[in-house]
Amino acid sequence: MIVVILKLLYFMIPAYLANMAPPLAKNILKFMAVPIDRGKEWGGKPILGKNKTWRGIFVGTAVSTLAFLLQKYLYSFESFKAASMIDYSTATIWIGVLLGFGALFGDSVESFFKRRIGIKSGKPWIPFDQTDFTIGALLLTSIVYFPGWANAAIIVIVSAFGHVLINRIGYHLKLRDVKL
Repeated sequence: MIVVILKLLYFMIPAYLANMAPPLAKNILKFMAVPIDRGKEWGGKPILGKNKTWRGIFVGTAVSTLAFLLQKYLYSFESFKAASMIDYSTATIWIGVLLGFGALFGDSVESFFKRRIGIKSGKPWIPFDQTDFTIGALLLTSIVYFPGWANAAIIVIVSAFGHVLINRIGYHLKLRDVKL
């Protein structure tokens, strides 16, 4: 079971990196730092909020695509073939694009609902903060590849626990303001 989980996590690396990339890109491509919702409101509340930008979508999707291309290259080595759940030699680049864009799309959908119920940007909304990006990534990637329902459930559950762990480490290292 551990081997299956590790292969699933390896498959999801592009989505994880896409989810982490936008805040790390705050000092580049400043001309793209425009909120997706252009600052508009719906019902007196932001549609998505100022932190969901075109730069984040672009950078996250680009990082995801590059990570996928690296996985595709590494697949030529036997040790990476053993770590992979898919055949990267025949896998389409759309897997990398959709994993990244899907992760960011899922996060944006979750932000939309957070704003509707009055949760401010950056404030936790458990369990949705921990599952939004994986569900979005899996949903959009299913257009070209779906790992199966059992594997998808494992990805969502393990990723949620990993998300909490990473955020707690970030909090203790003073990289995050909120402890989950």
